[in-house]
Amino acid sequence: MDKQILIDNLNADLANELSAIAQYITYAAKATGPYRPQLSQFFLTEVVDEQGHALFLANKIVALGGEPTTVASPVPPASTNQEMLEAVLAAEIQAGKDYTQRALEAEEYGDKGLVVQLEDMVRDEMGHSEETERMLRDWPL
Repeated sequence: MDKQILIDNLNADLANELSAIAQYITYAAKATGPYRPQLSQFFLTEVVDEQGHALFLANKIVALGGEPTTVASPVPPASTNQEMLEAVLAAEIQAGKDYTQRALEAEEYGDKGLVVQLEDMVRDEMGHSEETERMLRDWPL
């Protein structure tokens, strides 16, 4: 694995984490209806994990000699609570896949610490997706 390719891929992941932070904050503000307090809190709670992922990625990119991106990926538009949860679910599933791939790349590059951290991030993203799936299971209420 070429170091620059790894840096570029980690930067794509960082752009997605920055997007997730904006997505969760925006969706927390836009949640409506009788379950607004719970949905808003759910979205805001996820911001902390995504910030941690973004900080780790930015630091790792710098440690590898790269420049961390400051540009987030686009946030998917969503107007209803269900659309917001579906967009979150899609993003979390994709993040789990991306980090699984990145862990393989880090293994090939020879950075065991990065592999372990990325595997922890896969666990986080899968936990987020499972929780979101459970919320959507019987939607609408």
